[in-house]
Amino acid sequence: MAYNYILGLFRDEEILMDSIKKIRSEGIGIHDVITPFPVHGLEKVMGLKPSRLHIAGFFYGLFGTTFAFSFITWVFTSNWPLNFGGKPFFSFPAFIPIMFEFTVLCSAIGMTLTYCIRNGIYPGKLRETLDPRLTDDMFGIVFNTHKKSSSELERIKNVLSETGAVEIKERELKRTY
Repeated sequence: MAYNYILGLFRDEEILMDSIKKIRSEGIGIHDVITPFPVHGLEKVMGLKPSRLHIAGFFYGLFGTTFAFSFITWVFTSNWPLNFGGKPFFSFPAFIPIMFEFTVLCSAIGMTLTYCIRNGIYPGKLRETLDPRLTDDMFGIVFNTHKKSSSELERIKNVLSETGAVEIKERELKRTY
């Protein structure tokens, strides 16, 4: 299945931000914005919701803490109870550093995997690029043209040219973007 897009290319991030404001004020839906480096305030201008990745990180950390505490408790009280310098078998203060490190490890690995899978950037995933200059020196606003009439497409192109797009191109990709 092929997917069609309109791509407006810009040279400057300030012009890009002004264009996004104008496009959103006219009620045109933006599919994505691609930049070669992070642009501060872009999420707010696009009206994106805050990320929920930190919620997943909390649950991965909770799993790490629970697993570390359970495993350490089992090892030192049931499986291999050793007396270290007169400490009791269940010595919770001695467990805290290990539990903390395992919590951080589980959160980091879990959030990294969640991020990669959610954004489709896992190893082996092949993606076509809309324009190779988007990773170098150009900024792009992407519009999905699926189920849009020719008058809507012309309106998008006109707004892009009015707001300072250096180049406007139509692309067809075989894979989803």
